[in-house]
Amino acid sequence: MRYDLVIFDNDGVLVDSEPLSNTVLADYLTELGHPTSYAESVRDYMGAAVHRVHDLVLERTGKRLPDDFDETLHARVFAAFERELTPVAGAVDVLGKLTADGMPYCVASSGSHERIRVGHRKTGLDTWFRAENVFSAQDVGRGKPAPDLFLHAAERMGVAPARCVVVEDSPLGVTAALAAGMDVYGFTAMTPAARLAGARGVFADMAELLGLLA
Repeated sequence: MRYDLVIFDNDGVLVDSEPLSNTVLADYLTELGHPTSYAESVRDYMGAAVHRVHDLVLERTGKRLPDDFDETLHARVFAAFERELTPVAGAVDVLGKLTADGMPYCVASSGSHERIRVGHRKTGLDTWFRAENVFSAQDVGRGKPAPDLFLHAAERMGVAPARCVVVEDSPLGVTAALAAGMDVYGFTAMTPAARLAGARGVFADMAELLGLLA
């Protein structure tokens, strides 16, 4: 492969969590008096750290979300994960092939470390990831679309940014990868290809990814 490190986004790329988490988020915001549809949640918050929810609600309404918003949201999302979360189809096959080929990989997610752990344990992906190759927006000052998280992951993994490739499914993630000086491939299972402008290529099925990376 022409890369030395594959950096995976987590939600929507490795675990099929975006439909669950955006349904929970839209319902909770609506409950709090900020009417939000599922489609609006996907548009505005997919791929972002939770601070973006606070920032946009305050910007749009002048009102702050409750102090326990993050705790309540995470509890509801985790409960949905325990009931329904599955790995993205084909993700395990990709990880298995990268491992067999000796290609280093890691995950760099806008979600918290706890969210990543819960999702990986539920889906069995915890067998593919150790603490040393799991990175969260909690580890840096700014989440996506800032490049900080991807640069942090590359540094910790000992690989120059130009030798890294990112697998993303959100516009915020693509922007972050490009800002980090990395190639990025866009997964279009939930996001139209036009919204992933700037990606080196796009794919709709995980079976296509290894061919793109070769």
